[in-house]
Amino acid sequence: MAARGMKRHADPVDGLLLLNKPSGMTSNRALQIVRRLLNARKAGHTGSLDPAATGMLPLCFGEATKVCAYLLNADKSYRVTAKLGSATDTGDGDGQEIETATVPDVDADQWNDILQGFCGESTQIPPMYSALKKDGKRLYELARKGETVEREPRPIRIDKIRLLELAGNRLVFRVACSKGTYIRVLVEDIAREAGTVAHTARLHRESVGDFESANMLDMAALEALAEKGPGPLRAKLLPADVALANMPAVSIGAEDAQRFCGGQTVAVDIDEKKGLARVYQADKGFLGVGELSGDGQLAPRRVFLTQEKTP
Repeated sequence: MAARGMKRHADPVDGLLLLNKPSGMTSNRALQIVRRLLNARKAGHTGSLDPAATGMLPLCFGEATKVCAYLLNADKSYRVTAKLGSATDTGDGDGQEIETATVPDVDADQWNDILQGFCGESTQIPPMYSALKKDGKRLYELARKGETVEREPRPIRIDKIRLLELAGNRLVFRVACSKGTYIRVLVEDIAREAGTVAHTARLHRESVGDFESANMLDMAALEALAEKGPGPLRAKLLPADVALANMPAVSIGAEDAQRFCGGQTVAVDIDEKKGLARVYQADKGFLGVGELSGDGQLAPRRVFLTQEKTP
């Protein structure tokens, strides 16, 4: 155990963990707990969940923190429980009730029709209780002072939405959506369309990008593994490139790999493709993210120092 006042030595741990974040904990608090369990030097998370929300929170360590930006842009899916007839200042169950309304006598088919009306591209005004900034201050900081400021509508996309349960004033549905979609606002908009008010009583994120809920680990499981020493828990780490499965894979030779890792553009035998790609050195491993120009050139965009897996 380190003496008081001495800085704890952390290890260069690389990889991803899919945490099933518990309710009542901020995303950053969850990250710091797992970081200590792994004794990892560098860590980050992608796509914060509200403290009351549960579900998938990808945690990135070491070199894998370089994929955070790509996961932030990933689509997500949620299981949502809405409480009809009651609105809160925060849009969820942690807030104070500010409005009540009669819940209309709408059957499941009618609710499903209302839900389907939200599919497609639209715009959404972010809530005051959010981490967005206005003049350098978080909106939730202003909201706690009773201030309300103008927010610009932001484009969102709802790919799928399906009613799961309707019981009294409880409406449960599953939604797949684009980044930047505020489920609390979606619930309020759905209720408004039905002629009532609502807030999000329970929110569980089921997927981020290509990551599925079956691969999540809860905090208790991580803590149990950590008690056995660093090895068993670190064995659960996923390589960074699994977060980039939607990108095409490009393999280059040893000489080109050296140039690519040194920040130089290299030639590849792929003329027609444009956009980001996973880059590997044949028989060696993952090198990073490159950008294909469409004319046979591959430019480095994010170089990784670990050798993780082959495509």
